Amino acid sequence: MSDGRDMTGAPSGASGALWRLPGFTEVRELGAGAQGRVVLARHDEGGGPVAIKYLARRDGDVPEVERLRDEAAMLSRVTDEHVVRLYRFVTSRHGAALVMEAVDGVSLGRLLAETAPLEPEAALAILKGSLLGLAAAHAVGVVHRDYKPANVVVRGDGLSKLIDFGIAAPAGEGSRSGTPAYMAPEQWRGEAASPATDVYAATCVFFECVTGDRPFRAEAAAGLMHRHLNEEVPVEDVPERLRDLVARGMAKEPGARPPGAEAFVAELESAAAEAYGADWERRGVRALAVAAVALAALFPLGAAAIGSGGAAVGVSAAGAASAAGSGVGAGAVSGGAAAGGGVMAATGAKVAVAVGAATVVAAGGGTAAYVAADRGEEPAVRPVAAVSTLNQSTPLPGRPALQVQNAQFIRISGLPDADLLRRVNTALRAPLDQAIQGLRRQVTGPVFGEANRPRCATVGSRAAVRYSGPRLVSVLYEFETRTCSVADEQPGFKGAVNVDLRTGRALTAADIFRDLGPNGLAALTRVMPDIGDAQRDCLPGGRLRRADLEPAQAGGAPIQVVFTRERAELTLVAPGLACGTFVVWPVPYSGIMNLIKPEVAALLPGASPSPERT
Repeated sequence: MSDGRDMTGAPSGASGALWRLPGFTEVRELGAGAQGRVVLARHDEGGGPVAIKYLARRDGDVPEVERLRDEAAMLSRVTDEHVVRLYRFVTSRHGAALVMEAVDGVSLGRLLAETAPLEPEAALAILKGSLLGLAAAHAVGVVHRDYKPANVVVRGDGLSKLIDFGIAAPAGEGSRSGTPAYMAPEQWRGEAASPATDVYAATCVFFECVTGDRPFRAEAAAGLMHRHLNEEVPVEDVPERLRDLVARGMAKEPGARPPGAEAFVAELESAAAEAYGADWERRGVRALAVAAVALAALFPLGAAAIGSGGAAVGVSAAGAASAAGSGVGAGAVSGGAAAGGGVMAATGAKVAVAVGAATVVAAGGGTAAYVAADRGEEPAVRPVAAVSTLNQSTPLPGRPALQVQNAQFIRISGLPDADLLRRVNTALRAPLDQAIQGLRRQVTGPVFGEANRPRCATVGSRAAVRYSGPRLVSVLYEFETRTCSVADEQPGFKGAVNVDLRTGRALTAADIFRDLGPNGLAALTRVMPDIGDAQRDCLPGGRLRRADLEPAQAGGAPIQVVFTRERAELTLVAPGLACGTFVVWPVPYSGIMNLIKPEVAALLPGASPSPERT
């Protein structure tokens, strides 16, 4: 994302409608209104299609532009295949422009208008894809607050994508913004929004998908508020095997719902597999693909080229009127969106444009152009990482039972190969299993004799997914163990694991780095930030050793590598009195990628940025 300062050479005083970003060739105007216009364009360097929303600038609107800038910065952090990408936010004296991803598909609102109710497997596939998009936003502290059918695109391959973050906000911010039919009780009360707020809205939409009607209806907003706040969810309208899922997702109090979208995905997959078999998602995605492609035929085709590939683009007044009249993307500026505006605020136009054997639509919110096309490809299923909890008690002869209490670990679902899935999940849970075995050895070993027998033996953990991609998952654990013997209590410690989803192997430091000899370690030390005395105390002799990253014996290294979306982190996992605990050396990918083996670099989020991102 970048700012631009009058880069266009437009004449002084030119209106926002005439302003064009350099580096993009405009193909077609998709919509225009009082605030500006939305166009389909081609990125000259990369050649890919993008949607550009131009906002006209007026005297005195500096605070509004700055608010847009802040919101764009927030949304640019959400990088996930299930969320429309915001590539660039540019301002000049003529206006502001948002460069966004051009997404293949048709709105879920339109699809429901034509085909509701959906088969349960198709409705579950929609819910899963949307939850994955919401989870990506939640991971960076963003709550959507306006999830509804108009803000979901169903692509021609049957997968879905979340659009329009017009009233998105940091978690914890409260307001009554939203679309009334899908607003959670806490939104109606003006309380703080949280990931559980989006879970409620997503479950409302799932209810509509699977039943053909919204969970609550009323003639006026006051009646709708009363029903969302007080009435039981009509789960009897939902297929019996999915009723518990709906009841959980639409619980009146946020604390009674799954805490976020990622946790809800795990519950969804378990319920779906139990109700409809292991192949439910494949069937659901195929059904959605058929529905989306069938809907594309409702719009006329035309002829105009996008890019050198010659994908055809055309427009018909009849098609545009049809799209607008039928409500494609309708409601994108309903409720608080109309009042609050935002990065994805509306231009006030609904336009349909045919692209090749497909359809490009500018939603009422002007958030993106999206194209429906049947490529004949098998739908890809992205693995999902979710938190699970272990509680168990193991008798120990002559010792108190070993208690595992609320120990979190990460598990993956969605891999088609059952044996690979087993290996991946075994590797992801290994740090917890090692911590359990370590405590068992401690309390049954010679350290504790009869005179100082431990009064308890408990272990717990917190697990966080630091990065989850299609080929790699990186997890950080925090452990706490207790023996109820004050003199022997230990501070908490950490563990990390990076699992290659192609092989199921946990990657060691030797797997990750090109060279762990003196030269490689010296290069790695140079890119580690200087944290002063703490670094010198944490690194014996003031330098990094191979044993710090990969000791010969089992039990983990004191410094382990964790991957995130933005950087790699060298994390001190073993407590030490000399430098304190949990020291982290953050290293941007730009500084470390040349030290990482190419086959591992290919798995990382910083390795191969999209050529369309500017």
